[in-house]
Amino acid sequence: MQKQSLFTNRQAILATMHKKEQVIAPIFKEELGMEVIIPADFNTDIFGTFSREIQRVGTQIEAARCKAEKALEITGGKIAIASEGSFIPHPHLPYISSNQEIVILIDKEQDLEIIGEEFSIETNHNHQVVQNLEEAFIFAKKVGFPEHGLIIMFNENPQDTHEVFKGINTEEKLIEAVDFTLKNSPTGKAHIETDMRAMYNPTRMKNIEKATRNLITKIKSSCPRCATPGFQIMGRIPGLPCAMCNSPTLLTKAVIYQCQRCGFKQEKSFPDGIEFADPGQCMYCNP
Repeated sequence: MQKQSLFTNRQAILATMHKKEQVIAPIFKEELGMEVIIPADFNTDIFGTFSREIQRVGTQIEAARCKAEKALEITGGKIAIASEGSFIPHPHLPYISSNQEIVILIDKEQDLEIIGEEFSIETNHNHQVVQNLEEAFIFAKKVGFPEHGLIIMFNENPQDTHEVFKGINTEEKLIEAVDFTLKNSPTGKAHIETDMRAMYNPTRMKNIEKATRNLITKIKSSCPRCATPGFQIMGRIPGLPCAMCNSPTLLTKAVIYQCQRCGFKQEKSFPDGIEFADPGQCMYCNP
């Protein structure tokens, strides 16, 4: 098929040092027939670290794009893949943490940039200040240790000290790191948090996989006019009518697909498969 012929038997460079190829590479191989390789000694930490020693470069998309562009620069490749995650309070549930993952594909040969996304409340993102080993183990158990790794430091600002213990995934490492930190910390306390790097966080790795599948779906969506991959939703039109009074609501009535190459647009009504909104979502029926 045309939408696959642009990628079949081509090679993509994956900009990672955190084992993301474990979930990304098999999907690209199965769905597009592409080989994914990892550049040797590629350091993605220069674009930002979750443990905050290095602040992220620009926005989430900009950071992912920088990783991909750098991978192409050092390898001379034509296609690069990169991902970037963020952890923020849920926009509607402020006391619940959420994980936004993006996976970007840049194809220099075809002049394409396509981004897959996943927004999820499935995350163990958490932190705590502990005063003893018992409190550290209680926190560890709550966040899924040892399958999920931990980070220990003197306080929540790692730039205050070089003593940051990462990738803690055994009881022995946890005891050693907590004991050292409690004994040497000026406050006598230790800051413990989840290690959100993909290789130490299976929950986040699943969200990266979902974002990759979303990317594949967009790649397989071709423009009806020029057949360019990445024909995707670029806008939403509110106004789904209320099932009781037929008044427009804030829910999506239609979406607008647009091609990034030729600019062709196409409107699709009722993208969620429903033609009327629940009256509970209506400002007149449920003010």
